[in-house]
Amino acid sequence: MRRVRRGRPEPARTAGRPGPAEPHKGEPGLRGEPGLGRGPGRRRGSGRGAERGRHGSGGADRGSATVWTVAALAVLTIVFGAVLIAGQAVVVRHRAAGAADLAALAAADHWADGGAAACGAADRVARAQGTRVARCALYGEVSDVTAVAGRGLLAAEVRARAGPAGPAEPAAPADPASRTDPAAPVTTTRP
Repeated sequence: MRRVRRGRPEPARTAGRPGPAEPHKGEPGLRGEPGLGRGPGRRRGSGRGAERGRHGSGGADRGSATVWTVAALAVLTIVFGAVLIAGQAVVVRHRAAGAADLAALAAADHWADGGAAACGAADRVARAQGTRVARCALYGEVSDVTAVAGRGLLAAEVRARAGPAGPAEPAAPADPASRTDPAAPVTTTRP
């Protein structure tokens, strides 16, 4: 009995030997199974999907995988860039905090030399850290330093205080012109 597939009769099988309708074991698609491979008598474009064209359905979806891949890569690039910028902002903030701490300690260490000498020491330490001092003030033995690191959108400004352990000193007097009190603040502002 012969089966008819797509309008063509299928040849009868010979017992024990694979025929055109039965593929060899381990070699799928070389013989038999219309539409798989190119067996004897097969032409290009005569398999499954020959009516639709070579690449599947009509062509409305051709190239859509490329568009999706490019879109996914663009999103990943944007996310990666945002993570890098956030990481850089954290690094700048930590650099400013470390420099402010060290500069405040340097100013507190030199409080006895006067406000200008103490703030000069704070400025040298801050510059050695790659930052700059935005504000330096002494309240007796307590120094108050603000350091700035970075530029533009990634600039960070951090304030640090240093001095002997104990209760906090009272706030600065309301009149900055009164410099007779040794505990009066000495403020130096640098651009």
